[in-house]
Amino acid sequence: MSDDISWYESFWTYLEFAWQDVLDLGVDHAVVVIISVLIATVTGVALGVLTYRTERPRELVLAVTGTFLTIPSLALFTLLIQLPLLGLGAKSVVVALVMYGLLPIVRNTIVGLREVDSAIVESAQGMGMGRAARLWRIEMPLAWPVVLTGIRVATLLLIGIAAIGAYINGPGLGELIFGASVGSAVALNEVLAGTLGVIVLAILFDFVYVVVTRLTTSKGIR
Repeated sequence: MSDDISWYESFWTYLEFAWQDVLDLGVDHAVVVIISVLIATVTGVALGVLTYRTERPRELVLAVTGTFLTIPSLALFTLLIQLPLLGLGAKSVVVALVMYGLLPIVRNTIVGLREVDSAIVESAQGMGMGRAARLWRIEMPLAWPVVLTGIRVATLLLIGIAAIGAYINGPGLGELIFGASVGSAVALNEVLAGTLGVIVLAILFDFVYVVVTRLTTSKGIR
């Protein structure tokens, strides 16, 4: 029991002195995830909109984005840092995260748009709406809850993967998790702080998505 108490006290003592560093790394982690999710959302929704009506391009896009998720993260990071425009650091991490985040967004965009009732679309067409107007005024609003779920899943996925970016000098809480000196007095505390930080970020992001869903989705289709 005394060992458990000393471990607990040691961790909180570490946080008392290092909380500012942990907070700064948490902010860096959140920023790199937000940037990656924004890029993945724009790209993924665009790919979904362009391909949801045609079978062959749709299958190709889903196959390619699905393949990205099968690549081990360390292998992908290692490949990306070899590229002259990327190298070590945040750029390679962002590119990798965008690649990993595409599938849930593309898939949910396609599924959401294809699930829109064809009778509603035909009615809008009969009223004289063009294809672009039908897409953005009828189909996308109805598909939005499904699309947002894909973005939410991608975000939570990327929060965890972003930590591995510390292997290539990426920013974020991974510096604590993977940068701790094995055997040092504070190694366990650093790993715990980084891991708990990632969990807290995931909870905060998920809460934000709950709020966004309520604010951007009409009551009739929630």
